Amino acid sequence: MKCPFCHDGDFAVIDSRQKDGDFPIRRRRACDRCKRRVWTIERIEEVPLKVVKKSDERRESYDAMKLRRGLEKACYKRPVSPEQIDDIIRKVENEIFARYHDEVPASVIGDMVMEHLQQLDQVAYVRFASVYREFQDVSEFLQEVQPMLRRRKVPR
Repeated sequence: MKCPFCHDGDFAVIDSRQKDGDFPIRRRRACDRCKRRVWTIERIEEVPLKVVKKSDERRESYDAMKLRRGLEKACYKRPVSPEQIDDIIRKVENEIFARYHDEVPASVIGDMVMEHLQQLDQVAYVRFASVYREFQDVSEFLQEVQPMLRRRKVPR
């Protein structure tokens, strides 16, 4: 790295400090020509994950807030806490960042969210599914609900 002060010397690292594996890393640097010393901070800059939209294959940056808004709408007036919503977001993010490096299909994210919602709250699940799967009429809605109703029936 070139010295930002004299622009001639080499701005070499003379000390590095990292706090328990966390970022950022602080580095002490010194110029071999002008002898000035400073601390620099190094952090990881990730390439943003792109979401491939299912309708027109457009790509947009992954936005956790968009996912949160969808979950909050689905869970509106339901016994689902903000911590449970955070937990779903964290689980979905962990899985997509582990499996996908640059692009993830929106359908993968939607399916993961639906899987978690189905276990958490069936009404929130159906609300999310109705928007995600773009139900056009009641028959599509019933097709989604029928398997849940069959599982709930208890023999007498």
